[in-house]
Amino acid sequence: MSKLKVVHPDRDAGFVTGAYSDGVVVNGFLFVSGQAAVDFKTSKFVLGTIEEETHRTLTNIKAIVEAAGATMEDVVKCTVHLADINEFDRYNQVYAQYFTGIKPARTTVQSVLAENLKVEIDCIVKLPS
Repeated sequence: MSKLKVVHPDRDAGFVTGAYSDGVVVNGFLFVSGQAAVDFKTSKFVLGTIEEETHRTLTNIKAIVEAAGATMEDVVKCTVHLADINEFDRYNQVYAQYFTGIKPARTTVQSVLAENLKVEIDCIVKLPS
């Protein structure tokens, strides 16, 4: 059995993630915790339009993925929670900008999210050999 490795992108000192890791590596896969529109420098939520929050969320995910030595092309599965499923088309336009090759498998559901957030995304990444 492989040992777990915790992954965090470079952040300013003082950032507190909470009772979870941004990402955990095991057996050649990176499991990224649910990410939202958080400013990594202040650890505060940055609320905005669905497009703005999706962009910040995926930028955060990209930083975690790259900290593990992978790229967004290595993402194999995403689970997306939208506060309002009626914003799907607007969110999807931003999402598509981050996945230009083979698109990862994806589940998208409507959920009640903390702090009036509009989107939360977690993903699984196959790390390069």
